[in-house]
Amino acid sequence: MLTAQDVAVLDANAEALGVPRKQLMESSGNAVARVVRDLVDPGAEVAIVAGRGNNGGDALVAARFLDDCETTVHLLGRASAIGTDIARENWDALVAADYDAREVTDSTDLDFGSPDLVVDAMLGTGVAGDLREPAATAAERMAASDATVLSVDVPSGVDPDGEASAANAVTADHVVTFHETKQGLEAVAAEVRVEPIGIPAAAETFVGPGDLLRLGRDSTSHKGDHGEVLIVGGGPYTGAPALSARAALRAGADLVRVACPSPVAREMQGYSENLIVRPFDGDHLGPGHVDAVGDLAAQHDTLVLGPGLGDADETLDAVRQLLSGFEGTAVVDADALQVVPEVMTDATLLCTPHQGELRKMGGETADDPAERATLVAEFAGDLGHTLLVKGAQDVISDGERTRRNRTGNPGMTVGGTGDVLAGACGALASALDAHDAACIAAFANGRAGDIAVEEQGYGLVATDLVDTLPRALRRPDEDIAGGGS
Repeated sequence: MLTAQDVAVLDANAEALGVPRKQLMESSGNAVARVVRDLVDPGAEVAIVAGRGNNGGDALVAARFLDDCETTVHLLGRASAIGTDIARENWDALVAADYDAREVTDSTDLDFGSPDLVVDAMLGTGVAGDLREPAATAAERMAASDATVLSVDVPSGVDPDGEASAANAVTADHVVTFHETKQGLEAVAAEVRVEPIGIPAAAETFVGPGDLLRLGRDSTSHKGDHGEVLIVGGGPYTGAPALSARAALRAGADLVRVACPSPVAREMQGYSENLIVRPFDGDHLGPGHVDAVGDLAAQHDTLVLGPGLGDADETLDAVRQLLSGFEGTAVVDADALQVVPEVMTDATLLCTPHQGELRKMGGETADDPAERATLVAEFAGDLGHTLLVKGAQDVISDGERTRRNRTGNPGMTVGGTGDVLAGACGALASALDAHDAACIAAFANGRAGDIAVEEQGYGLVATDLVDTLPRALRRPDEDIAGGGS
């Protein structure tokens, strides 16, 4: 069951795989026409009421497949205001081929006669809220008509995500939706038909650039709105927590603090003036630090626990206590991972093991990527946490949703790339659920490595990934001067 955002993600991932939106629109329109032909006899009168977006574009395509019906097309608004190139091309095709295609610039001019069937293609999954003119009048006339009403994807005015629908939403008799049903259709009293349109299974299996569409920023946002992350690490190692912290900033967190032992605090601060360091006594994390570090973690959106901590018995005991009492979202990495299976916690955990660490946690792995994905999903379900298992193909699963990631390259076997990934997970988990955050972090981390190798060849170092993360996280619909990946 898909949300409106899921639909946009799939479309963009399909396009990245070589199936452009224009091709998907052609398939969608053909599917609409098939349903129309199942509902009416040849020669029936069909009125298509189309909006100016891609939902309307689907119906414009359908008109070309309905030559055995008396079909009229009513475009709500001027053709010059059609919102996408592919929808405009399909309108132009109807006009050039002399179909009965009309622009409705005034709701009082809307007259679709007495058709046997009306196709509602005014608004799709990307639009919610009360219907405005001329769609409001069109919906009223559909309701007053004796015609069968077929809605495309979702009835116009019905919230595709199942939230409050418009009071003046279209009341459909039938709905044709694509690829998979939508959440908002559960509450619709209509026959729903799901039609395949050629979206490759890989668009769902593999994380792609479309997943980056889940990222966004409100233009009125303030400092802290995009996440405050606490990195707890260091002692035996100082580079690892510094990499995670810098990566969290580059992945979009507004504020990043590092809690580390006092002897390495000055060195930690020296890695970047952008880091806020919160030292604690001693040369490694121990049980005596749990209360203070736990209180500090509770003030942050996400805790990243593990980079550079080491595996001293006292440190692992402290990790157990921290996780047991923590109720927020935590990214667990490196030596801290080994205690996760034995800890009872109310926290939301995103664990980032490589395959050796996965085995130490009690999980299994395999050489075949699909088999490995199945094993990871089963283990994630048993743990009750999200796993991001690193490898040539990363596997991300929360036990119910499982994805694989193919970005990255052999140059990323260098030390520190996992610390960068953990920091990116921390930033993204401040704004997204753990599974989506893990998917995007894996994709962006690998993509950052690919950018680095493309620009300078093998021999990359982990800091190269930190520097290229912003480009790797750029959404496919962003237009930022200066190029990018």
